[in-house]
Amino acid sequence: MNEPLLRELVPAVIGVLVRRGADFASAEDAVQEALIRALKLWPDDPPRDPKAWLVAAAWHKFVDAARSEASRRDRELAVQDEPPAGAVPGADDTLRLYFLCAHPSLPPAAAVALTLRAVGGLTTRQIALAYLVPEATMAQRISRAKRRIAGQSLDRPGDLGTVLRVLYLVFNEGYSGDVDLAAEAIRLTRQLFALTREPEVAGLLALMLLHHARRASRTGADGRLVPLSEQDRSRWDTALIAEGVEILQAALARDRLGEYQAQAAIAALHADARTTESTDWVQIVEWYDELLPLTGDSPVVRLNRAVAVGEADGPRAGLAALGGVDPAVPRYAAVAAHLHERAGDLARAADLYAEASRAATSVPERDHLTRQAARARHRGR
Repeated sequence: MNEPLLRELVPAVIGVLVRRGADFASAEDAVQEALIRALKLWPDDPPRDPKAWLVAAAWHKFVDAARSEASRRDRELAVQDEPPAGAVPGADDTLRLYFLCAHPSLPPAAAVALTLRAVGGLTTRQIALAYLVPEATMAQRISRAKRRIAGQSLDRPGDLGTVLRVLYLVFNEGYSGDVDLAAEAIRLTRQLFALTREPEVAGLLALMLLHHARRASRTGADGRLVPLSEQDRSRWDTALIAEGVEILQAALARDRLGEYQAQAAIAALHADARTTESTDWVQIVEWYDELLPLTGDSPVVRLNRAVAVGEADGPRAGLAALGGVDPAVPRYAAVAAHLHERAGDLARAADLYAEASRAATSVPERDHLTRQAARARHRGR
């Protein structure tokens, strides 16, 4: 495989696609997907004319993507011009496509990737950036998902639990990129909420609304992350909070507790507090105790519970609770740093903040933890 040759051919192939009518961004995406295919096929079957092969493969990718985008636009225009009957205004077939992409034969991670690509309209590269994996890895994941359901009947939609998991993960992809994934997840969950009385659907919608209500306060004007304890709570969307709490209370009254309802209850307690200090941390710990068995004793839930224990009973108790968590769990070092700092061990806290910054999965998070490390070191002098 002559990878330098591939890199040299990229500008020329993009130029060919642009001259044929593709816009530059679409041409670049198509060429990237063609390159992934070339890296897979060429070692066993090298083409006689590499440039011609890449042009043909990239053009096919571009045409497929253009047709897919045109179909998606046609669906949206059809919905706008002829809204379907029913109680949910503005509904379209996107939610049904979510159920189809959450095919029973696919694990949730594969279903999310396939849904983002096939329904969300994101490119493979955008999805890979969201997941912080190489584009080739994400392309393989999506291809495996497609192969897994190829030839199977698509009249077997995924179950409700799988779709809720997909919507939850889509929401958690965040707000960056060309598509506001959080807003889209809320829109679809609202549709699902209008169609079913399942308490966990209500719990998920409440959870999304309560988290989304804090969106404006999560970053500063300079793009810096603002932790919950430092957020300007006057910027929280009180209407969304009120709606989320009302939906949650109705769901809890049905006495069929699930993990999304428990998470929403924790978020509601944070939203109800005027300050970090006035937060009902004891009740939050109790909700984490309810959440643990619902999530199969999730290590992430145990990690978050240790933070709550540290606030409710003091940092030493929080560190003791942290002792039952695997240090390999993401954000373990950041939580340990916070608890050690509150316990007065500033040198250890600084080292742990620095360790956490090296493992950060985004630039804003890395910069925040680096500043925390510097601050702890300065305080410890």
